[in-house]
Parts: sequence; structure tokens; C-alpha cells
Amino acid sequence: HVQLVESGGGSVQTGGSLRLSCVASGYTSSNYCLGWFRQPPGKEREGVAAIYTGDGATLYDDSLEGRFTVSQDTAETTTLYLEMNGLKPEDTAIYTCAASWWTPAPCRLSSSLYAYWGQGTQVTVS
Repeated sequence: HVQLVESGGGSVQTGGSLRLSCVASGYTSSNYCLGWFRQPPGKEREGVAAIYTGDGATLYDDSLEGRFTVSQDTAETTTLYLEMNGLKPEDTAIYTCAASWWTPAPCRLSSSLYAYWGQGTQVTVS
């Protein structure tokens, strides 16, 4: 049973930084995509970044302008991170991590690729 548990959200001032974490458990495969999505208030969910667990290849939404970094740690458990710098009010959203079934590379930032979702964590930038 795959579970994704996020942490690290909160409130921050414009220009600040936050790091989100997502612990993934219950996987038996080593080749799948882990992604971050966000849903701003009153808007549709959008893809932010993804990483392929097999080789660590990353993918970002173009609008982020290099401010976010996605990474993974597979030492003991698989943990997905999203380092967010230079935060802007428009980054305010519920951030959710997601995981696909086994899939060949590359990852995509399409919700349809992802089968498992965390509960989401609120990020507020003011």
C-alpha cells in the first residue's frame, strides 16, 4: 500500500524560502516518477516539478524561473524534497506530492501519470 506524507508547508514573506518533504512508502519498484503539484486558490492544479527515481532526472514547469529544486533521498526511505527560493505571492497554493506506477523515463507534469497522491500542505506567501 503506497503512502505519501508531506510536511514543511507554512507561511513566509515574499523572497523567503521553504523546503517541502514527502515520504513515500510501500513501493516495490525503483523506476517511477515522483512529482510536486500545486493548486492556487480558485485555480486548477498545476505541475511544478518531477524526478525520475531510476536516474534522478528532473523536470520543472517553465514558469518557475529556476527558483525551485526537486530532489530525492533514497538512503533508507524514499523522500522527495522541493526546495523553494525567492517565493512570490503567486506561489501561494496547496502543494501535493504524487507518485506514478512503474513507468519508463522521462517523467511528465501531467496529473494523469500519477496514481498516488499525498494529502497536501499549504504554502502561503505574503
